[in-house]
Amino acid sequence: MGPLEPNPVEFVIGLICFFFLFRILGKRVLPRIERTLAEREEATGGRLAQAERVREEAVRLHEERRTQLDAARHEAARIRQEAAEEGAALVAAARAEALREREETVLAAQVQLAASRVVAEAELREDVVASALELAGRVVGEPLAGLPRTEAVVARFRAEQEAAAG
Repeated sequence: MGPLEPNPVEFVIGLICFFFLFRILGKRVLPRIERTLAEREEATGGRLAQAERVREEAVRLHEERRTQLDAARHEAARIRQEAAEEGAALVAAARAEALREREETVLAAQVQLAASRVVAEAELREDVVASALELAGRVVGEPLAGLPRTEAVVARFRAEQEAAAG
């Protein structure tokens, strides 16, 4: 007998053993292997599905935060713009108030200056008249103040000065 011509008894016993082992493997071992593989697939697939849900939730939260951040930036820009406009308005109002106060101060100073000038001119005229009378009295040799003719000359001088001023 050779390798191409098997012994029929060994061949039949070999076939019976083969089918017996095949049946035991098919009924007991293979279902357990398939169940274990299914459990592993379910566990892996469940984790993948859970990971996908977590990723989608993270993306959604990221977008929400980005939207909130954009809204906050926009609000901050609006508040800065309002503050700048309000500051400009306050500066303009303060500048206008300062200009008004300056004009009032200048006007009051001009009025005060004009009044002081009038008073000074009047006092100067009196001093000029008094000095002129004293000097004329020294030249003549007797006091000229209080004489009617002197008073008339002084009154005429004052009238001329008032006419020239007004």
